[in-house]
Amino acid sequence: MTTATVLLNAKDIERAITRMAHEIIETHHGTQGLALIGIQTRGVYIARRLRAEIEKIEGVLLPCGEMDINLYRDDWTRISHQPVVKPTEISFPVIDQNILLIDDVLYTGRTIRAAMEALMDFGRPARISLAVLVDRGHREFPIQPDYTGKKVESEYNQHVNVLLREHDGSDQITLE
Repeated sequence: MTTATVLLNAKDIERAITRMAHEIIETHHGTQGLALIGIQTRGVYIARRLRAEIEKIEGVLLPCGEMDINLYRDDWTRISHQPVVKPTEISFPVIDQNILLIDDVLYTGRTIRAAMEALMDFGRPARISLAVLVDRGHREFPIQPDYTGKKVESEYNQHVNVLLREHDGSDQITLE
């Protein structure tokens, strides 16, 4: 039997998103030229929450897209023989934009590497930044987040579970 440790509850997740939104605005000196892209699946919901929080703070509704990176992964044959491909919807120009990629958990960096490769098919952004709700370490690529909800010291055999109300019915992050 595995035991789960709660890392963030619903209120903690809300606080982390609010803090990250303020950091994003501060770092970018506002919102000019900034667009958000959430990585399927839970990164999309985090991107939407960040967008709403930034709108609340700045009064500006940022462009927000969603991206599926399954076919860009270098390890998709290890994960599944039949990857489930979800929609990629980017309805704004990427060229010369400051793109903020958003995902739920940063682990090896393979997902983010694949997302950057997929993004280049839409054009060359001015800059790509990364926001993650949880950074659990153990990189295989030299990729670091610019904005982090929570940094977690974990072991290779542990798993970070992110539950979001839009997809799972409640908000909670656990370490098993």
